[in-house]
Amino acid sequence: MHRSVSAAMAGRRPRRPLAQLVVAATTVALAVPGASATAAGRTAPAPVVTRAGLDPALVTGRGAAVDFVELEAEHARTTGAVIGPDRAAYTLAGEASGRRAVRLAPGQYVEFTLPRATNAITVRYSIPDSPRGGGSTAPLHVTVGPGPTRTMTLTSQYAWLYNQYPFSNDPDAGLLHPDWWITECSCVPADTTPSPTITKPFRPHHFYDEQRLLLGHTYRAGETVRLTAPARGGAAWTVVDLLDAHLVAPPRVVPGAVNVLAFGADPTGRRESADAFDRAVAYARRAHRTLYLPPGTYQVNRHLVVDDVTIAGAGSWYTVVRGREVALRTPTPDGSVHTGVGFYGRDAADGGSSNVHLADFAIEGDVRERVDTDQVNAIGGALNHSTIDGLYLHHTKVGMWFDGPMTDVRITNTVIADQIADGVNFHTGVTRSSVSHTFVRNTGDDGLAMWSEQSANAHNTFDHNTVQSPVLANGIALYGGTDNTISNNLVADPVREGSAIQVGSRFGAEPFTGHLWITDNTTVRAGGYELNWNIGLGAIWFYALDGSIDADTQVVGDAFLDNTYNAIMLVSDWPVKDLHAISNVHFRDIRIDGTGTSVVSARASGSASFANVDARNVGAVGVNNCGSFHFTPAGSEFTVTDLGGNDGGWLVPWLLPNTITCDDRPPVVPPPAPARW
Repeated sequence: MHRSVSAAMAGRRPRRPLAQLVVAATTVALAVPGASATAAGRTAPAPVVTRAGLDPALVTGRGAAVDFVELEAEHARTTGAVIGPDRAAYTLAGEASGRRAVRLAPGQYVEFTLPRATNAITVRYSIPDSPRGGGSTAPLHVTVGPGPTRTMTLTSQYAWLYNQYPFSNDPDAGLLHPDWWITECSCVPADTTPSPTITKPFRPHHFYDEQRLLLGHTYRAGETVRLTAPARGGAAWTVVDLLDAHLVAPPRVVPGAVNVLAFGADPTGRRESADAFDRAVAYARRAHRTLYLPPGTYQVNRHLVVDDVTIAGAGSWYTVVRGREVALRTPTPDGSVHTGVGFYGRDAADGGSSNVHLADFAIEGDVRERVDTDQVNAIGGALNHSTIDGLYLHHTKVGMWFDGPMTDVRITNTVIADQIADGVNFHTGVTRSSVSHTFVRNTGDDGLAMWSEQSANAHNTFDHNTVQSPVLANGIALYGGTDNTISNNLVADPVREGSAIQVGSRFGAEPFTGHLWITDNTTVRAGGYELNWNIGLGAIWFYALDGSIDADTQVVGDAFLDNTYNAIMLVSDWPVKDLHAISNVHFRDIRIDGTGTSVVSARASGSASFANVDARNVGAVGVNNCGSFHFTPAGSEFTVTDLGGNDGGWLVPWLLPNTITCDDRPPVVPPPAPARW
């Protein structure tokens, strides 16, 4: 969901259309002390394995199980310079995993030591934009041990956005909305005399991209991978954020399946294969057989409509369905002005699709700008009683955007990276559906969202997922709905105008009813700065904008680590602060390690209870209680109930039940790094 001054503050949201696996080595420990020997007899520093930039021991059992281990560049050997830490938006360090990265000048390198057998890598990086926008390319040399040097061609064509929502690729553009209030001048530029000077480029962001590389050989633990920025002919600078080390299985074969090659699909990617795919899908459906996509790159530049069919690739590293974004001569009825590669169910109005099973291939899009009406998502439409497993979704607008009503879609073991907008959105009446063991990184909007517009989402679950570095909005967001669950997820490094987990009555969503369970999740380096309000958020935040939030909400067993500002926020927007309240929220068995300001910030009327909420390294008063800002002798309009066991001295008796302690902008005290409890 986008966060603009007009939408975030006034509650309006533009209508948005339909719409592999990562820290598996979950048990790989932080590094064996000392050095390791390489195949050539050289010594290399011991590898430091992290999960979302954390000691894996801090997140055991949380997040997605994946087929790689994460190696942060700041822990590697380098001749470059470590940048960060920095939590500020519009900075390279602020968008980096763990809020640090390594910057290479020409001729410099960063060298990683492999913690386990590896035959493929993913590199997350940033290089400069072209002077007028649109991106550039540059080489990066890859050397494993004493072996030959290979070259990755990096690109910034899918990075570097500027300006106000919905953003621009032009670094020299003037304000898209001069009639919006902006923090930079604390004014509405169009209504200000003399006109304020706006620095260009204005609000650069979305700096990073990632690229995958099969190494062609399995290298043993202890070998080194050196990434070198060429001394000549490369980028002015190259920032390396991290390297994921994979052990990829051989290509999968599906005996007895229908082969897409038999229908004229071109595995070299030189010829358009959309019509061949249509023929193959139709035949496989009639024959009740799986459609197999053997290794290759297939060019598909439009939607493929699927219904009652199973499509399986050889694995997301081997089978790639790639497409260009194509401008349409006339807009479609839903407002799309472009099309592109995507697997779509039929529209819900036409009954949707059912019994669709997609597995083991990659979808590579070509989306470089945000047009909310465009249907340029990797997966879209309505899919009932369907499964999606083992996909890699890259460079589309949204990884998966489902428009219901629809029921029972199961998404598992999938990687979604470098999206212009959301990772996954359950939109309008999606029920009994789930996302699990899915890894989402570098989205341009909510990583995982349930949006109950017009019809309530119900009985859905986001469980055991990892969401890292959404550059806008939230890691996980719920907008209305009934009996939904958010559990066992790991959310790290949200950058701006959102946080790790949001419960929001906004965007015209149906009310929250029944129960809402937010259990056993871990967030880290969240609770950041909200530039429109000029205050800090909470790692988890409840926002009553369109209506009150009063469903039975149980927040149990969660850990909120290294919070930039607050761990918990309950807030209503100023124009509706006397209309809407937040109540019936219950926090139990919570651990909070580090807040730059408070444990709880209450900027609404209502109530919440706390039991066994332990907090340490708290930077300000435990409860920042503003209520609805009337400041009467009776105290705040927000009531805090202490049910006992709240350790760490943050919930002292004098704060209860509703003492006014309102200070929205106390000094921020950066907490120490999280540690084992």
